[in-house]
Amino acid sequence: QGKGLFATKNIRKGETVFVEKPVVSSQFLWNALYNYRACDHCLRALETAEENAQRLLGKSSLVLPHPEQCSIRKDLHQQCPRCQVTYCSAECRQAAWEQYHQVLCLGSARDDPMHPLNKLQEAWRNMHYPPETSSIMLMARMVATVKQAKDKEWWIKAFSQFCSKTANEEEEIVHKLLGDKFKGQLELLRLLFTEALYDERLSRWFTPEGFRSLFALVGTNGQGIGTSSLSQWVHACDALDLPMVQREELDAFIDQLYKDIEKESGEFLNCEGSGLYVLQSCCNHSCIPNAETSFPENNFLLHLTALEDIEAGEEICISYLDCCQRERSRHSRHKILRENYLFTCSCPKCLAQADDADVTSDEEEEGEGETDDAELEDEMTDV
Repeated sequence: QGKGLFATKNIRKGETVFVEKPVVSSQFLWNALYNYRACDHCLRALETAEENAQRLLGKSSLVLPHPEQCSIRKDLHQQCPRCQVTYCSAECRQAAWEQYHQVLCLGSARDDPMHPLNKLQEAWRNMHYPPETSSIMLMARMVATVKQAKDKEWWIKAFSQFCSKTANEEEEIVHKLLGDKFKGQLELLRLLFTEALYDERLSRWFTPEGFRSLFALVGTNGQGIGTSSLSQWVHACDALDLPMVQREELDAFIDQLYKDIEKESGEFLNCEGSGLYVLQSCCNHSCIPNAETSFPENNFLLHLTALEDIEAGEEICISYLDCCQRERSRHSRHKILRENYLFTCSCPKCLAQADDADVTSDEEEEGEGETDDAELEDEMTDV
């Protein structure tokens, strides 16, 4: 698990513990195929709420009420003049350029399949598309950030703060991320990664052992980042002061919209990418967490919020499992945590259930296998 994070003062339920910007973040490649979906730097949604709902519903004629509650400002969107990557603002375009984009900008080669970066991205898509968990481009941005930095040692030290594993643990993580063919796939990725980004100052990251370690670091510490203009619109609508009849009509419309989206697109997921967060990565897991992460500003700013009162000196814990997984038996929870995060949980809930039989429910037995694996992959970035 992480290093552990402890409250320095009394924190009340519902209070924001901290707001954190990632050291580095990146869109998932499947999302980056559609430049209109999210800012390439802060991952703020670029679609309006109506466009978001139309795409998920597969219905271009859908009209959302109260369009003024959508906060997307398309008039502020900008593209990199060289490669046409899209940003939500001039500030994000400049921040990306100054931190990593000079190295990663494809320029006129953006459509050249033989460009080393395009070859790397295409190889990753073929291995892991979709769903995506850790992102090869998050690793690329780590390298690009160091290559562009004036104070390279500061950035190398910043990345070294994240939890690393032993060689055996790293191999387990990479195997989990890439599947049965992971050794051959990992070597192909390493060769393409080296062709695209090699830097003598970071030579260790390009060796077989160093690349596996980097890959495992991202897989273990990467936090999924979820942004959604539709979700923002719904929250804004919830806050409207409306007459009772109008409120009931709007709530019914929103409820039906989500039901229709789930029927058309499956469970509504808004994870756009992943990032490395120093404080968040220190948080250990508990099956009864006292805090949770969210992205209420519709960008990569992570908010950690208390789910209950937390006293000074008490450990702040999040859950690496989703709500449904936390309701499973201790045996099932431990199985997921061992396979994905390589530890056995000893939180109060698990200790209280220590004498429970090591069996899963009939429902879990039926759901294990292919469906379970898909669920586990989705969870890999939520560390």
